[in-house]
Amino acid sequence: MNSKVAIIGAGPSGLSQLISFKSAENNGENIPEVVCFEKQSNWGGLWNYSWRTGLDANGEISHSSMYRYLWSNGPKECLEFSDYYFEDHFDKLIASYPPREVLFDYIQGRAAKADIRDKIRFNTTVRDIHFDDNTKMFTIRVHDLKNDISYSEKFDYVIVASGHFSTPNVPEYEGFSHFNGRILHAHDFRDALEFKDKDILVVGSSYSAEDIGSQCYKYGAKSITSSYRSAPMGYKWPKNWDEKPALLKVNGNTAYFADGSKKDVDVIILCTGYIHHFPFLPDSLRLKTKNILYPLGIYKGVVWENNPQLMYLGMQDQWYTFNMFDAQAWYARDVIMGKIKLPTVAKMKEHTKKWHELEKADTSVAYAYKFQGDYVQMLIDETDYPNFDIEGVRLTFLEWKNNKKESIMGFRDKSHKSLMTGSQSPPHHTPWIDALDDSLEAYLNN
Repeated sequence: MNSKVAIIGAGPSGLSQLISFKSAENNGENIPEVVCFEKQSNWGGLWNYSWRTGLDANGEISHSSMYRYLWSNGPKECLEFSDYYFEDHFDKLIASYPPREVLFDYIQGRAAKADIRDKIRFNTTVRDIHFDDNTKMFTIRVHDLKNDISYSEKFDYVIVASGHFSTPNVPEYEGFSHFNGRILHAHDFRDALEFKDKDILVVGSSYSAEDIGSQCYKYGAKSITSSYRSAPMGYKWPKNWDEKPALLKVNGNTAYFADGSKKDVDVIILCTGYIHHFPFLPDSLRLKTKNILYPLGIYKGVVWENNPQLMYLGMQDQWYTFNMFDAQAWYARDVIMGKIKLPTVAKMKEHTKKWHELEKADTSVAYAYKFQGDYVQMLIDETDYPNFDIEGVRLTFLEWKNNKKESIMGFRDKSHKSLMTGSQSPPHHTPWIDALDDSLEAYLNN
């Protein structure tokens, strides 16, 4: 096979794609030439923490939305790779909710074992992609940031694995321009200690709001107020945490809410989500979607219907993460290698529309777990990716949801069973609320 494949991004999705090709090669198959372009100096995507905000060392937009003291807010058992277990990587059983450094070590361990680093061109950002309808080839223009040179290269296939949690959605509210404190988006949040003894307003009611608010509480914020647009998170919050309906405006340091109440705050953290942003793609190839479970335009959540030589990974709203990226990557690989025959464009669009409508059939979170699990199973059934207990993952998600309802500050102290090995995770040696050192060494210390 003489085709050439470009992968954009060496985060979890891009690494899954590289590992999928390596797996085929290890099975004696003839794989295409693969090149991965990564803007950062190391792999890992968002898990590759940087203290930088705004711009990185090269003047590029800082990719990472990762912060110090982040711990997994879902059970690690739900994201475990089905061909690389936590137990094997750490040579022991570990608790269910690891901090970032531990998860990053796990991601890196699998990538290092697969021996794929030589396929990645680090410090290289993609500037522009053009598809020639006559030659059926992509021309990709990139910038080598280390050597400050630009060059172009031709490819048969392009896989966009650059993620969609790095370009913040930043709304404006009346009075922001004259607010007397600090305003930042979750993307630029790095260290909860910065907000010790401060009155904080968190705008939003999804996972960023819940987790950043919890971090600030853990590290000594004076008070937390979170505001919601449609519905409150509704957990049993600590005494110094209030939930308010929509923020209307600020005046000086005072925030005004839709229920007529007001609160003086020092800091406003906008946990208002992210946008799908692909400035290197022309409109004809660019996915435009909100953060939903089944976007239109990509068949099986992967193949760009209007040009099947282009594929996307990890573009859905995510309950499943690492193992879903794997399922997508194995599917993309088998399409490229001719093992999966795609239907007509009309049939692809029809299939996508059906699943897109199915997503909207029920708005409950429990339905979303099942829906995305069914989607992952659909992909796995078409490839040789090792199957795993998707129903067990669904039940673990439900258990996690109930644990959060019981104790939003204590759910990380629970333990779950691996869906890959059947091993029960031990409890962590320190309750999450007291575990102020989030280093790999502290976490793994018995």
